[in-house]
Amino acid sequence: MEFSYQEMIFYALGGLAFFLFGIKHMSDGLQAIAGPKMRYLLEKGTKTPARGIVSGMLVTTLIQSSSATTVLTVGLVNSGLLTLRQAIGIIMGANIGTTITAYLIGFKLEHYALPILAVGVMLQFFSRHKKVIVIGQVLFGFGMLFFGMETMGKGLEPLRDMPVFINAMTNIESNTLFGVLIGTIFTGIVQSSSATIGILQELANQGAITYSQAVPILFGDNIGTTVTALLAAIGTSVAAKRTALTHSLFNLIGTVIFLPLFVLGIFPELVRLFTDYIYILIPGFSGTWDTLNIKMQIAQTHGVFNITNALIQLPFVAMLAAIVTKIIPGEDIIIEFEPKYLEPRLLTNPPVALGQAGREVLRMGNIARESFQHCITYFFSGLEHDAKQVGNLETVINNLQKKITDYVVLISEKKLSESESNQAYIYIQAVNDIERVGDHAENILELTESRNEQRISFSLVGMTEMREMVDKTMETYEWALTCLENNDLELAKKVVANDDIIDEMEKDLRRAHINRLNEGLCNGDAGAIYIDILSNLERIGDHSVNIAQYVMGER
Repeated sequence: MEFSYQEMIFYALGGLAFFLFGIKHMSDGLQAIAGPKMRYLLEKGTKTPARGIVSGMLVTTLIQSSSATTVLTVGLVNSGLLTLRQAIGIIMGANIGTTITAYLIGFKLEHYALPILAVGVMLQFFSRHKKVIVIGQVLFGFGMLFFGMETMGKGLEPLRDMPVFINAMTNIESNTLFGVLIGTIFTGIVQSSSATIGILQELANQGAITYSQAVPILFGDNIGTTVTALLAAIGTSVAAKRTALTHSLFNLIGTVIFLPLFVLGIFPELVRLFTDYIYILIPGFSGTWDTLNIKMQIAQTHGVFNITNALIQLPFVAMLAAIVTKIIPGEDIIIEFEPKYLEPRLLTNPPVALGQAGREVLRMGNIARESFQHCITYFFSGLEHDAKQVGNLETVINNLQKKITDYVVLISEKKLSESESNQAYIYIQAVNDIERVGDHAENILELTESRNEQRISFSLVGMTEMREMVDKTMETYEWALTCLENNDLELAKKVVANDDIIDEMEKDLRRAHINRLNEGLCNGDAGAIYIDILSNLERIGDHSVNIAQYVMGER
């Protein structure tokens, strides 16, 4: 058969580009549709490893990217919103959910790629509704995926007649570890197991490789896909690094278990039995293993591998967590997303429930203080870890504001004494001010990011003055929390006095900075950011005063 090497390379690389673009476009669209539900599902559905598997599987099925799910999981662990054990369940489920892409490819929808692309484009260009546009994006990505497969197939077809390629594939049959290595390296480079498995399916479909040659590479693909999570864990917390390492270990252990079973012929028989006696129960499916096309056989093998691997390792989640903890020593930092003290059963005893609400308000206040501290540390040091923590803590603060308010409203429906009613009022008002402190911390973070992006630097005098105002603002806010905790009227008066000092500092620093601008020591962009940060610090002082005045009964 005559063929051009250039044509083969162009078709193969171009098809791969279409395929990767299609997966990315489809995944982005699906993530936009899933929205916050995706994060909520991961945070809520992880009380047990089994529930974590279901959550990870559902999220990955929704967004069609195990890499995206594991990266999100690493982020949640890094923020302290998930524990390592909870994350392990999600990772196991993500491996199962990602098999859906291989099944879709197995249906051989290449002939419908162009009309699907056309529908996707029309929805994106001729609709004004955001949801319809996103659906169009998903369809366009879906069509591009299959168009890429068809294009890639034209480039891969000549490989079946190339002696070099035939010899390489023959070596895999005699040395399965070589196949695992190929799959690991290729997926590590492409960073998409869906893409490399898709290529594997297309090679098999073209007759370039056999089923027995494809399976070891398939195992390697599962190991290679963990590279994305490992890269995402760079510069994160100890717990996040452990999560990424767990993903690698999980797939590596799975390969260690199943590769010998494959060599002995046990694993292929297991897949065949699963297909003939379990898979056949799915509505709309008819036939047996022998009637499946080679693409679907590889998809089925991928699915059985990930499902059985998860079931085998599920009882050993604690052991897996202990292993990665041993490999990566250090202390975990856990921030509980949900309230710690708002016990619904205590609502029948309003005074006790009110006391618990107070403890939760103070906890929320301290989380906002942490957020403020992280944004300031980021301003002066530029450490990315602090920047990430501000966003993570803001999510916790917003959740606590709603939960505390709802809880105190339920308490207020009971018969309360006058002092208890006043206390309930103070708590409801205080959580709003605390939430605003968190917002101002986030504002300072965004202003700092703008400064960094524009490569703006402040003068030494300006930074020194800023530090003085920051310290005074932090002191004032901490005093406000203390006077709220102890109902300390004297300290509340000090908070008000401190805020007067902060107001004066804000005016003086603003004036001094404008003078530096006039003297040409700073530029206009630097001035705007500097003054906006001063304004946010002054507003944190105002919210501290509000809390103090609630305690004093003046608001």
